Amino acid sequence: IMSAEGLKRAYLDNLFYVQGKFPEIATKHDQYMALAYTVRDRLLQRWLKTTETYLDNGVRIVGYLSAEYLLGRHLMNNLLSLGIVEESRAALSGLGIDLDSVVDAEEEPGLGNGGLGRLAACYLDSLSTLHYPAVGYGLRYEFGIFDQQIRDGWQVETGDNWLHFGNPWEIARPEATVDVPFGGRTEAYSDATGKYRVRWVSDRVVRGVPYDTIIPGHHTNTANTLRLWKAEAPESFDFAAFNVGDFYGAVRAKVQSENISKILYPNDDNIHGKELRLEQQFFFVSCSLQDMMRAFKSRGGAPDRFHERFALQMNDTHPSIGVAELMRLLIDENELSWEAAWDVTVKTFGFTNHTLLPEALERWPIQLFGAMLPRHLEIIYEINSRFLNAVRAKYPGDNAKVSRLSLIDESGERYVRMANLATLGSHAINGVAALHTDLVEHQLLPDFYEMYPERFSNKTNGITPRRWLLEANPRLAAMITSHIGTKWVTDLNELTKLEPLAEDAAFRAKWREAQHAVKADLAAYIHRTLKVDVDPASLFDVIAKRFHEYKRQHLKVLHVVTAYQRLKKNPDAEIVPRTFLFGGKAAPGYFMAKLIIKLINSVGDVVNNDPSVRGRLRVVFLPDYNVTLGQKLYPAADLSEQISTAGKEASGTGNMKFSLNGALTIGTLDGANIEIRDHVGHENFFLFGLDVQGVNDLKARGYNPRDYYAKDEELKEAVDAIKNGDFNDGDRKLFRPLTDNLLDSDPYMLLADYRSYVDAQDQVDALYRNEEEWTRKSILNSTRMGFFSSDRAVKQYADEIWNLKPVEIEL
Repeated sequence: IMSAEGLKRAYLDNLFYVQGKFPEIATKHDQYMALAYTVRDRLLQRWLKTTETYLDNGVRIVGYLSAEYLLGRHLMNNLLSLGIVEESRAALSGLGIDLDSVVDAEEEPGLGNGGLGRLAACYLDSLSTLHYPAVGYGLRYEFGIFDQQIRDGWQVETGDNWLHFGNPWEIARPEATVDVPFGGRTEAYSDATGKYRVRWVSDRVVRGVPYDTIIPGHHTNTANTLRLWKAEAPESFDFAAFNVGDFYGAVRAKVQSENISKILYPNDDNIHGKELRLEQQFFFVSCSLQDMMRAFKSRGGAPDRFHERFALQMNDTHPSIGVAELMRLLIDENELSWEAAWDVTVKTFGFTNHTLLPEALERWPIQLFGAMLPRHLEIIYEINSRFLNAVRAKYPGDNAKVSRLSLIDESGERYVRMANLATLGSHAINGVAALHTDLVEHQLLPDFYEMYPERFSNKTNGITPRRWLLEANPRLAAMITSHIGTKWVTDLNELTKLEPLAEDAAFRAKWREAQHAVKADLAAYIHRTLKVDVDPASLFDVIAKRFHEYKRQHLKVLHVVTAYQRLKKNPDAEIVPRTFLFGGKAAPGYFMAKLIIKLINSVGDVVNNDPSVRGRLRVVFLPDYNVTLGQKLYPAADLSEQISTAGKEASGTGNMKFSLNGALTIGTLDGANIEIRDHVGHENFFLFGLDVQGVNDLKARGYNPRDYYAKDEELKEAVDAIKNGDFNDGDRKLFRPLTDNLLDSDPYMLLADYRSYVDAQDQVDALYRNEEEWTRKSILNSTRMGFFSSDRAVKQYADEIWNLKPVEIEL
């Protein structure tokens, strides 16, 4: 049934019986749905056998708890996993249909914001490929991350209604629905044995309905599950309200309940947004824990041994309410003693920290938290009380340490500190790059590290080579395979076998040919979608990531302005033609990030319409950056921009995707850049800027950005051009918040790093002229990226945190 003829027959059956169409009237969407169901049917045997094997053998399973999953499109990934790309191409070709056009008809699920979701997707892929028993848990957002349009240079958000035509990859499981309580009060009582007990009397219940997506391993029989929860009301219609004319009241409960899984990350600038975010987090974590507990007990598992069957990993602080919820389930629902429940909880949970930014470490106002989750607040108070007694015993008289370690921030309005809860409730805490973990241990959570040093470790992030090279860059992947075989797809260290070929002129020529072809593909896409022409022979200089001041997209803009002003002063200057490519979204409520997007587009308008620099400089903003666009962008880049302020980026994974596809990096000593530079070779990386120590020293001495502005003529000219409205028809007001911020405080030290950055860009220019040497370094960047596979990262988690063993699935 995997033959071209078998696939063709199944495709026609699904087109007829599922889509209700015959070939002559089928739309591109019908063709996609019919092929998707055909592929899903071929995954079902693996999936059901995987689930059956796990249940029958009582194996240990990792539950990956993440508020985000950016999986990208499923169809081509699943065809590659099954090894039936060419068979499917032939099957459709026999019907006069082009496979690539069908693949392009798929809507990408935007179930995440950025790197966190892309990482979670890579880890699910690796877990299945390495045969590890796993289930991913998250939220089935009806509207994912917004679609981004650019109007008059500004970001405009529109709804991402990714489910409007249905989702052939998910399977609803209404029989596994769970109830999640909210609000109300608690009541203390004594049970029949005289033991003190507490019951939670909630004032509303929301129903969680699971939707399962199959996550297949690459060329394996293992197919794990991603279970996403949809919120529904227990009663969706109030007839009494309807009959007295209260038509909205008749569906109010339904609307309120369904709002929980309606949209990814509501804007939490206001109290209603905060409430909804906390509801979302508790809802998906409670659903997931109840689901695991039910499966465990149905097979005769004793609650005090839950940790022997499940390892739960919290992907950042969003699922950290799970610590209190597992305690509630063990104590209130399963009658364990406090001590036994706490022992199980700590042995069950691991916590991955992804950020050093204080605003991203979630805190909830006590009043809001207590009104929504009264039982959990009691449990947190009790955890805190017992913990702080231990702290006082260990550090007598150190009230400052007690205050810092407390799960409750008492400094003003009282807050629950979720990062402290996640850290205390986990047996393992990890950062996601060597530098980041060091900063977590010594700057973010130093008091916890001092108390529990054995709990902390580093797990540098990784990316899946299946999605980010095999699928994203088929030409380069085929070329690699023709030289070293296919083992690299599941063992990325195999790429080192290509290293000697970096010295082979014929191989370098083939490498350049593959890279030029993918650049031409991107140029065609840009022309098709934006009606903008870019030259594939120019240097593609790419920065693609979520917009944030610490990621410093505006430092890149200062370089663009400087390059432009140099050419205006000296039109005969010898420069390498460059195409500056920007991609990324700004959070809807983040004014400064949106202003940077406007600045990029305003600078682009001036540069692109100036005939004196035509063919030499081009600025392009690619709207609606997502996984699908990333698969076009990463392989086409010559230069990867990783320019965050040292000490601010936890790891990054875009930096790995660019390098794997042969881009050279210009970057600071931040996040995983440090490890990438060590692996690819310092001579194959363009380093600039202050390191963490330099940033801290400069702050300590008293950083004055105006000193740098006054001393550097090119910097002054670039900032003044933006400030004076040169890129906005003389309007001096529009970009003033940005330039004032740079000149008055510059919290992310752009002006301090500017000269070093521009000088490094001049080195880029010089090297790019030497075609052979650039290509040699490009090859070495790619071939030395084996360490950055998500397979390596997941194996480290499995061996060092989860105590997880591979389980072979036999069909």
